[in-house]
Amino acid sequence: MTFTVAIVGRPNVGKSTLFNRLVGKRLALVDDQPGVTRDRREGDAYLFDCRFRIIDTAGLEEAFDGSLEARMRRQTERAVEESDLVIMVIDARVGVMPIDEHFAKYLRRGKTPIALMANKCEGKVGEEGLMEAYSLGLGEPIPFSAEHGLGSSDLYDVIKEHMTRAVEEKASSDVFEKSEPIKPAPAMAAKAAEAKAAEESDSEDDEYPEDEFEGFEDDGEGRGPLQLAIVGRPNVGKSTLINKLIDEDRLLTGPEAGITRDAIAIEWEYRGKPLKLVDTAGLRRRSKIEDKVEKLSASDTIRALKYAQVVALVLDADGVLEKQDLTIARTVIDEGRALVIVVNKWDTCKDKDAVMQRVKDRLQTSLPQVKGIPVVTISALKGHKLNKMLDTVFDIYDVWNIRLPTAGLNRWLAELIERHPPPAPGGRRIKLKYITQARTRPPTFAISCSLPEDLPASYTRFLENNLRETFDMPGVPLRMHMKKGDNPYAGKKKRN
Repeated sequence: MTFTVAIVGRPNVGKSTLFNRLVGKRLALVDDQPGVTRDRREGDAYLFDCRFRIIDTAGLEEAFDGSLEARMRRQTERAVEESDLVIMVIDARVGVMPIDEHFAKYLRRGKTPIALMANKCEGKVGEEGLMEAYSLGLGEPIPFSAEHGLGSSDLYDVIKEHMTRAVEEKASSDVFEKSEPIKPAPAMAAKAAEAKAAEESDSEDDEYPEDEFEGFEDDGEGRGPLQLAIVGRPNVGKSTLINKLIDEDRLLTGPEAGITRDAIAIEWEYRGKPLKLVDTAGLRRRSKIEDKVEKLSASDTIRALKYAQVVALVLDADGVLEKQDLTIARTVIDEGRALVIVVNKWDTCKDKDAVMQRVKDRLQTSLPQVKGIPVVTISALKGHKLNKMLDTVFDIYDVWNIRLPTAGLNRWLAELIERHPPPAPGGRRIKLKYITQARTRPPTFAISCSLPEDLPASYTRFLENNLRETFDMPGVPLRMHMKKGDNPYAGKKKRN
């Protein structure tokens, strides 16, 4: 049983600061500007010996239309429904606001237990607000300072109490279910079995199986789940793509550009293979970024890209591989990540042949260092070819993890040198003696070379391209290092 705690409250009361303190990392963006958090973010939290799941939510707004604020409110309401405990946070320095009273009434109407926290209680400034918090009718408030961690023991007592109560209720419920099993009538049982068999048969024929996805563990090889970062310019459909994959309105979407701010990681599974999907904020040119929060979002996206294993660069079919797209692609390759080009909104594209030719031409001219980058066309809104995209992601992930035998590599090197020997700048012959794969992810090779400083970069690129073609490693960055071999006679005295 996973105990889940949701943090709610009006904007700018310190919810994200509290989230970061409980997870022990700076995952959520924090700024003095209200409304920084939009999507709900989940993380594994700990407080002394308590381990639980925590959800950071957007500020509760009194909006009930189709606006962005209303969509944020619905995400918060969903987090409250899914939680075992809700921590409502107020700003003790400001005191109780009318909107705090409004949402305290809303929370009281629900079934989820509530704990009231008066944040920013360090010093005497928050004492008056702490006393006002009693008027909300949510019990005794917890005096706390998310910035400094003051009041952690009081918060621990509250969480521990509710966690123990939830475990006891779960245990008694299981005992009751086991002691009084309900058996359906034979005819009903037969119909239920037929319905279940038909449902399983239908799910096997579905293009996108709707399995019940659970948490994931390490795959047994020490690598864990595949981390897939979804990146691209603003408003190309990144969040819509993830929502369609997991078949849930988990992330905020809409016509407004730049809705996503935090890099949100979602645990998922595709055909028995564990995944961690990371939705990121859209990346614009640095020269166009002036807002402080957008700068923080861009930094968070770059951080997510660096920690990913495969990166899906989502493009708009109406404007593929523009200058900013190529900048993002080069960053992915420079970081040694595997790259998949995903052309979204393909169903609205009028001249498909011309768009695909443009993609191939731009990749060939602007990214010649990595040949064979896979390109997949999809429609995130309609769910077209999403399974093909994920199959491509896992295929290139396998290439990114490839391990080549040393004997085969040295046979390849010997044959290649015989046909195309390295140049001899200044009349000095360069010897390539030995090659080995130093590591994977990305594939990295070391060649023992007599004069590595004199070997032209063009010959190194020739080696990389031939190695990629010979061993079938398209689309992933390769690293090739020339290492000068040790002189076996160095340091030995000359005999008379």
